Amino acid sequence: MCEVVLDGESLTIQDLHKIAEGAKVAIAPRCWTEMARSEAVVREAVEKDKIVYGVTTGFGHLARTAVKPSKAAELQRNLILSHAAGVGEPFSIEQVRAALVLRINSLIKGISGVRRCTVELMVDFLNRGITPYVPQQGSVGASGDLAPLSHMAMTLLGEGKVYYKGDLVPAARALEAEKLEKLEPVQKEGLALINGTQIMTAVLGLALVRAYRMFEWALASTALGLDALKASISPFDPRIHRARPHPGQIYVAERILHYMQGSEILQSHQKQCGKVQDAYSLRTSPQVLGAVKDTLDYATGVVTREMNSVTDNPLIVDGDVLQSGNFHGEPIALVADFVAISLVELGNITERRVDRMVNPMVSELPPFLARGEAGLNSGYMIWQYTAAALASENKSLAFPASADSIPTSAYQEDHSSMGPIAARKALRILQNVERIVAVELMIACRALEFHNGMKTGPKLEKSRALVQQFLAENTSDRFWGDEFEAVLNMMLHTECPSAVIEDEELQQQEEEKKKEEKEQEATGKKCACSCSCGKSSDSE
Repeated sequence: MCEVVLDGESLTIQDLHKIAEGAKVAIAPRCWTEMARSEAVVREAVEKDKIVYGVTTGFGHLARTAVKPSKAAELQRNLILSHAAGVGEPFSIEQVRAALVLRINSLIKGISGVRRCTVELMVDFLNRGITPYVPQQGSVGASGDLAPLSHMAMTLLGEGKVYYKGDLVPAARALEAEKLEKLEPVQKEGLALINGTQIMTAVLGLALVRAYRMFEWALASTALGLDALKASISPFDPRIHRARPHPGQIYVAERILHYMQGSEILQSHQKQCGKVQDAYSLRTSPQVLGAVKDTLDYATGVVTREMNSVTDNPLIVDGDVLQSGNFHGEPIALVADFVAISLVELGNITERRVDRMVNPMVSELPPFLARGEAGLNSGYMIWQYTAAALASENKSLAFPASADSIPTSAYQEDHSSMGPIAARKALRILQNVERIVAVELMIACRALEFHNGMKTGPKLEKSRALVQQFLAENTSDRFWGDEFEAVLNMMLHTECPSAVIEDEELQQQEEEKKKEEKEQEATGKKCACSCSCGKSSDSE
């Protein structure tokens, strides 16, 4: 497993996923210097009995209550333990590892006032496989993820439970087994550990990695469905999409057009097709799925910035102690809801194509793709019900969590983002959409079996073959649930082969272009018009 070097500036969602899955981490050496400066400022504030929120005062509504310097360490410990008020099912080990590394990445930027030993213990947790047990419910995303981050922080103190070597054990036992010293938080460390947006950001960041994989499979399932229904490829003509140049729309149209190139099915009906226009679920795939792609890309930009940001309070900048609101989860809450709504739409349009493939009124295929004696066999009728149920459940989940707010801490914290709820809800919707796409993959491959052995495009055949290996011969009704689960599991853990081929070809084209440019430079200056004619700019 690779090692990811953290510097507080360059963490990506791909890095986050690697660490969540078990990659180890190291800290860029320069970060320790910056941390030492801010830690010294906080230490001096305590020694000189300065009024600093959360360091020499209480928290929230108790901010006006002074705390003696001699009680500063006890204050931080009490903060962590009292705020660990989460309930419900726990976050996954991967989600907690992601949150832990995000907290580290924020602290090493050097303006949170924590000691090196504190961060080193957090790194030890990651690298030695100690993962805090963190309940999912209890955060409104106002002062960040206070409750879940407190559950995470308390394990550094030897309190609470952790996952260690396959078991859920007391944190103190894991620390003892690894010969690690319990953290005794001082000065501002308790506040720095629990005041931030790392839980909601971790959940959404990992969901985005998963969503991109599902999205590429959705493009393949769309193309398979288009071929199964003998749809026209005219709506994918690049001239159409240059006239409305949304990046995602262009991306989707290019992908699907390339996937269907060389399709025997397409060639069989392309010239004599009597259809004037296909239904929207086929014809507007670039516009709808492209908007989803743009949403995922936008959300990734926001999440990446957040992963490399400082979100606690107060902040120590240039020797000054600054009261801030960076802990508020609104940026993540809004994009989590945006992602959720876009995924609902992906599920909606996918379910409509599933219906068209099993619906004899529009498919020009056998009713419900059934084999055997007519009427005796229902075929895949109810799988459309399943897709419809999942799509409808998503609609009930689509109400934006960020539209809600509720005051806490005696009206001191009187606006909440609900970011953790938005992120968890987006993940639930994603899981439903993954199932809908898996249904379409299964149904589309079955529908293609009715095209007399004709193949789709060579690139698309790679994805079809991967799905088809899980589908036994269809001769009459039986239980298809195991086949569906196999397709779903494959989709969750395998990159779409059609997309991989496409990326390799694009990379090859880019390399050929660079090679051509080098050859031009070697033979003479480029044409002044910047075309590819190869003429020298001195030529007339």
